[in-house]
Amino acid sequence: MSRLAVIGSGVMGENLIAGLLRADWDARQIVAVDRSAPRMAQIAAKYGVDTADIPSAVAASDTVVIVVKPQDIGEVLPQVASALRPGTLVVSLCAGVTTSRIEAAMPAGTPVVRVMPNTPAQVDEGMAAISAGANATDAQLRRVCALLEAVGKAVVVPEEYQDAVTAISGSGPAYLFFVVEAMIDAGVMLGLPRGIATELVTQTMFGSAKLLVESGEHPTVLRERVTSPGGTTAAALRQLEENRVKAAFMQAMEAARDRSSALAR
Repeated sequence: MSRLAVIGSGVMGENLIAGLLRADWDARQIVAVDRSAPRMAQIAAKYGVDTADIPSAVAASDTVVIVVKPQDIGEVLPQVASALRPGTLVVSLCAGVTTSRIEAAMPAGTPVVRVMPNTPAQVDEGMAAISAGANATDAQLRRVCALLEAVGKAVVVPEEYQDAVTAISGSGPAYLFFVVEAMIDAGVMLGLPRGIATELVTQTMFGSAKLLVESGEHPTVLRERVTSPGGTTAAALRQLEENRVKAAFMQAMEAARDRSSALAR
C-alpha cells in the first residue's frame, strides 16, 4: 500500500488530507506531521490518519508532501533528507521555493515536484500549477496531478512560470475577495442592508464564474452581453476605465510576481 506523508498540517495540508479522503484514499495511507502536538492530535481525531515526527513519517512513505511556510523550509529539509528512502518523491507546496533548492538539500537523484496551490482547494475547487524538478519523471508528474485533482484542477507548467502563477492563481482569490468586499460596501452605501448586499454579490460572483467556465465564451463576449449601449452597466464600466482599474490589476499582479521572485532569491 502506497503511503503519503504530509509535513505541515495547516490549512493547505489539512485541505489536501481531507480531499484525498473524499477521493476514497484510505486513512491508513496518510501520515500527518506538524510541529504542534495539539494540532497533530486534532488532525488525527478528525480524519483518522496516523501522525508522526518528520523522520518517522518520511521513512515510511513513498511520497512526501511539504506544506510549510517558506521561512520554515530550511529547518524541515535536512530532517526530510536524513530519512528519505531512495526513489521517494518529494512534493513542495511552499511558495517561492525552487526545485533546485530542495534538490540541493536531498540525496542525489531525488525526484522533486513543485506545486503552487490556492485556497479554493478547501471546497474542492482549487487550481494548482505543477512543475517538475530535474529528476522527476512524467509518471511522477501524473501522480502529483492526481493528488491535487482531489481538491480541484491541476496544470503542468515550466518552473519558470511559477512566479507568474503565484501572482495569478496563488494570490488570485484575495483579489476576488477584495472586489467582493468593495461591491458589498458599495451596496451598503447605496442603501441595501449588508446581509442582502452580501447575498447579491456572492451569488453574482459565483454565478458569473460558473457561466464563464461552462459557456466557454471569452469574458469580453460575456461582458458585452450585459452592457447595453448607454445603460447602467456602461455607465459603471466607464467609471472603472476612467479610474484605470484594469491597469491597477495588471500592476498589482506584476508586484505579486516580483515579490514571489524576490522570496525565491
